[in-house]
Amino acid sequence: MPRIKLIPCLFALASLAAFAQAPSLAGRWLVSANYFGTPLYYRLTIEQTGDKLTANYRGYKFAGTLNGTAFHLSAKDEQNNTDELTGTVANGTLEATDAETDADNKAHPVTVKITATLAPPLEHPTPQRHEFTPTVFYRQISALNKPVLTINPGDTIHTTTVDAGGNDFNGVKRSLGGNPETGPFFVTGAMPGDVLVIHIKKLTLNRDWAVSDDGLDERAMNSDLAVKMKDNGKGIRWHLDRTAGTATPENPSEHLKHYTIPLKPMLGCISAAPNVAQAPPGSGDSGGYGGNMDFNHITEGATVYLRVSNPGAMLYFGDGHAAQGDGELNGNALETSMDVELTVDVIPNKRIGDPRVETATHIITMGLDGSIDDAFKEATSDMATWLAEDYKLTPSEIAQILGTAAEYHVSEVADRNAGVILKISKARLATLTQ
Repeated sequence: MPRIKLIPCLFALASLAAFAQAPSLAGRWLVSANYFGTPLYYRLTIEQTGDKLTANYRGYKFAGTLNGTAFHLSAKDEQNNTDELTGTVANGTLEATDAETDADNKAHPVTVKITATLAPPLEHPTPQRHEFTPTVFYRQISALNKPVLTINPGDTIHTTTVDAGGNDFNGVKRSLGGNPETGPFFVTGAMPGDVLVIHIKKLTLNRDWAVSDDGLDERAMNSDLAVKMKDNGKGIRWHLDRTAGTATPENPSEHLKHYTIPLKPMLGCISAAPNVAQAPPGSGDSGGYGGNMDFNHITEGATVYLRVSNPGAMLYFGDGHAAQGDGELNGNALETSMDVELTVDVIPNKRIGDPRVETATHIITMGLDGSIDDAFKEATSDMATWLAEDYKLTPSEIAQILGTAAEYHVSEVADRNAGVILKISKARLATLTQ
């Protein structure tokens, strides 16, 4: 009988055992990077076939290999800038060096240490209803504030807000003014690169008065009107008739003795905190994270979509208005406190730019920028992206839809950023073939 060659067989068996024990890098990883003392969070998505790896990280596509527990991934963009991840994985933790090289400054690459853990699967356990009584209100939309409550996707929060001046439903001062917010709420499983979904179930006024003033924002006035309005800016107190659903000035002037407006409660502020690399914006500001949008369609029945930039999303809301006209021309609305009930969910692996809103009848994009012109462009561009990604329309088809179905409103002029919203009727979109 021929002799069995034991050494090659043993080597082959050892190789197979090592391969069988080789870790899998496939999945969604939550990356924590210390960037010159600033903590940053990213999502790293890896696909693996044998020892071959492909990945998406910080908007770049990487390719590389896994050798035992060691891996290497590299990417190059159109300008020949490169990014290389070199590291190891063990016990469910990935540690690596991220070397970023600018093609115009190859002698000085930027090197950052990163750590990553596999993101837990996004789960929807049995939905819970949380009765939450706030004891602290924040005036900065920061990811570094301690969460007031941890919730799961699908959960409902029932809580209260104070008004823009910090007064609660009893008129008791609870915070400095400037749109103090309820939150932040940590949403389990939400991570950078996801979308936070906020379904507004109920907005209930919890007192019978609101405050406003008689000023007009400078964006709304030419020089002649500004002269006529120069002595304005006095506070106006409104009576809220919650039974009749109307508001009237408490001390009306001669021509406003019979002036009545319908109540339409709305949230002026709703946010998912921006990345910690950004200085925490004040609760009077707005941007891609949401914030002080002052859009009068963010009412009962509306759904708000915000991009997630931090683990847990860190949801804030406040600045209740009993009613507000387009533009928030007075610099405020009928500012009041309210009871809020909303349900939170997460859409994984979806990127959006600016905030989006959906109602029973429309899909809505919101441009928030320093000028109305730029806000108009943002709203239009984001709607084009929405139509391309979710409705699979071509550029020609998008132009035809926008040209025939677009509805624009100036939502906000009173703050640093102007707001312009673009609405498209769902009835129009229902005729599209998929």
